[in-house]
Amino acid sequence: MAEVISKIREIKLFIDGEYVSSSANKTFAVYNPATQEEIARVHEATEADVDRACRAARRAFEDGPWRTMTVKERCAKIRRMAEIILERKEELARLEALDVGKPFHVAYEFEIPRAAHNLRFFADFMEQHGSETYPMDEEFLNYTRYEPVGVAALITPWNLPFMLTTWKLGPCLATGNTAVIKPAEPTPLTVSLLGEIAKAAGIPDGVVNIVQGFGPNSTGEYMTTHPEVDLISFTGETSTGKAIMKNGANTLKRVSFELGGKAANIVFEDANLDKAIPTSIRAAFLNSGQVCLAGSRILVQRSILQQFIERFKDAASKLKVGDPQDTSTNMGPLVSEQHYNKVVNYLQIAESENATLVYGGKRPALPEHLQNGFYLEPTIFVQENPNARICQEEIFGPIVTIIPFDTEEEALQIANGTQYGLNAVVWTDNLQRAHRVSHRVRAGTIWVNCWFIRDLRAPFGGFKKSGIGREGGHHSLEFFTEAKNICLALQ
Repeated sequence: MAEVISKIREIKLFIDGEYVSSSANKTFAVYNPATQEEIARVHEATEADVDRACRAARRAFEDGPWRTMTVKERCAKIRRMAEIILERKEELARLEALDVGKPFHVAYEFEIPRAAHNLRFFADFMEQHGSETYPMDEEFLNYTRYEPVGVAALITPWNLPFMLTTWKLGPCLATGNTAVIKPAEPTPLTVSLLGEIAKAAGIPDGVVNIVQGFGPNSTGEYMTTHPEVDLISFTGETSTGKAIMKNGANTLKRVSFELGGKAANIVFEDANLDKAIPTSIRAAFLNSGQVCLAGSRILVQRSILQQFIERFKDAASKLKVGDPQDTSTNMGPLVSEQHYNKVVNYLQIAESENATLVYGGKRPALPEHLQNGFYLEPTIFVQENPNARICQEEIFGPIVTIIPFDTEEEALQIANGTQYGLNAVVWTDNLQRAHRVSHRVRAGTIWVNCWFIRDLRAPFGGFKKSGIGREGGHHSLEFFTEAKNICLALQ
């Protein structure tokens, strides 16, 4: 695997079943965030390249066999993609650690297997999916067909690039649509391989296309305004989601957005801290805090505040920050210089807001080969004011804020006092309180005494500015299909 790590790769566009160069021969560099060494030259799609990809996807949808083949045959090819992913698990995990900066073992043990499971799950789900039948007094019979929509633009983020791409691609393909995928520009390495994986699995040419580039006046804008694109599934920042809605409005594109988050992790005085502390550490610092579901606002009942702070600080101090390829590393670097500068700026914001620094707040001491990496210690603040910027804005890094509260009602006011509503966590041994608080927190997913547990049949998405629509199970299938009613006269 040394070659995988050290090699400077050329990442081309994947259009109509083959890897091709940018029509303008325009490329950009991708760097290892742990060392700042160049790891790839990436071809940037021009407007003509995006047009070619979208038209290839349209031809594959209208004229190719994908839409009309049996569900069983289509899903068998998707399952073969999942098998190939698992066969290449170590390679994909090494590359994910390389360009995202996440610990290799997290990618290897969780994210790559989950990516394969995403594809396998939606293949199984589609095969088992039924339709409604409504008889009318023995005179007429109505039945429903769920047919593919057409060409889907799948735009995925840089924090979990491979896993989140398959989360969209699985239902897209299982329902018979074709796809044009745009990975985030800092992290294209693993997603680019989905082209050859799809081809090896027998997916027809043009069904899966991958184009790299940027957002405004680049690949993202060209895709979201293209007349051949019927629907857009996007995961990323709320501000980008707003721009995509504007881009797709003229052609009435269907959209599904999973956007920003600022989850409340509510710890009541009767919580089991032996469970709450290690899980809250994971919720705060997994992937260096670069997770939309991160429990970055930790609301702690004042009666246990000091105990929680001491134990949480001790657990954070034991996290090993270092080389993502080292299996003992718990936390790697932030993904890029631009993002690092944004996150570090919140250290000054926290100081100006009189937050109390409990732990971290600086670069860790690291070996020489990591000196240029974008590293930050796990950082903990206590902030009494829940309206402070560090309590309201999505930092998306290893910075968490502990906010004290006295009563359940106060905890609910703080939890709901944000523009976001993607998820929340509740820690309590009181069953009635667990239900009561879960019902009143305005967020799409509430985890009680756990975090990041996903049943792929369940709806996933956000309230307020955390998204539009839901994904998962039949919610994904509804987004990627058109429901057609057929009324048949029986006499």
